[in-house]
Amino acid sequence: MTDSDSAIDHANQRVFLVVVDRTEEWRMALRFACRRAEHTGGRVALLHVIEPIDPQDWMAVEEVMREEMRHEAEQLLQRVAKEVNELTGTMPELHVREGQRREELLKLIEEEPQISILVLGASATGETPGPLIQYLTAGKGAARIKIPITIVPGGLSIDQIDDLA
Repeated sequence: MTDSDSAIDHANQRVFLVVVDRTEEWRMALRFACRRAEHTGGRVALLHVIEPIDPQDWMAVEEVMREEMRHEAEQLLQRVAKEVNELTGTMPELHVREGQRREELLKLIEEEPQISILVLGASATGETPGPLIQYLTAGKGAARIKIPITIVPGGLSIDQIDDLA
């Protein structure tokens, strides 16, 4: 196989996008995405969005805070990337964005045509499925998203997720 053949194969792989945020649900989505990628010859992509900070009186303080948040986001994604590599044998694509999470998610999907499936985890508490799921399935985002969404129930065990994937 030549380098151009592997590039073609790489371009044709299914890419499972997982949003890494402050919720617990993303861990279930990550496990499912990794197992699906492993079983289908696909890849995983990770997105972390740095939400805007409240305006500060001093721009220097705001800039330092933004840099610290970006550094923390990159460290988080590196740790998660290691986990993805252990589960799938491949390194994921890493995306760090700044802005509103749902807007940056939709922009990334529009900009990266190789992303083929969004994997989200539902809340295990049963109160609500989660803000992204609500927005993308019943809100304005439902008309804007152009790829399938897989929703992983929050109450599943790791073994159940592995069996489903």
